[in-house]
Amino acid sequence: MRTALRKAATVTAAALAAATVATATHDASAATAATPTCRTQDLRASLTDSGHQIGMSHQGTLLRLTNASSHSCALRGYPGLQLEDAGHRPLTTNTHWGSTYFAPDPGKKTLILGPGRSVEADLVWAHADAPVMVEATYLEITPPASTSHLTVPFQQIVTNGDLSVTALAYRIDV
Repeated sequence: MRTALRKAATVTAAALAAATVATATHDASAATAATPTCRTQDLRASLTDSGHQIGMSHQGTLLRLTNASSHSCALRGYPGLQLEDAGHRPLTTNTHWGSTYFAPDPGKKTLILGPGRSVEADLVWAHADAPVMVEATYLEITPPASTSHLTVPFQQIVTNGDLSVTALAYRIDV
């Protein structure tokens, strides 16, 4: 009789634990699904000097997107990038998504940004002699799932116009 009661208690406890996990997962998924995608006009872009991303003709910076709105929003994936000249005309640009010379790719994850919260991606380029040396003055940044962009100063010479960028994450360790 005791064995039967223990088995019943164990089965009941397991069922409750499974139901709790399923509810928590469903609640997190529902919260993510209910959070609107960040609109370009809700974001502010900046490039931050990470201090030690330089070596072997490569250079890098952290690209940061900050929620400047009064509501939470979500981002998932990689930013689009376009080099511009001093007149804001597009220059040859080849964007490579994934790991960079300085940081592994964290992979695509849905990130919820409360007001004032930021996410970042590692942005890296080479500046070695090559047939095509692109002299940029600005960088267009298109947030994931957006068709409009933000523009930041970016006075760099970029070999072949090649930029490497990781997926967005709450924090990128370089």
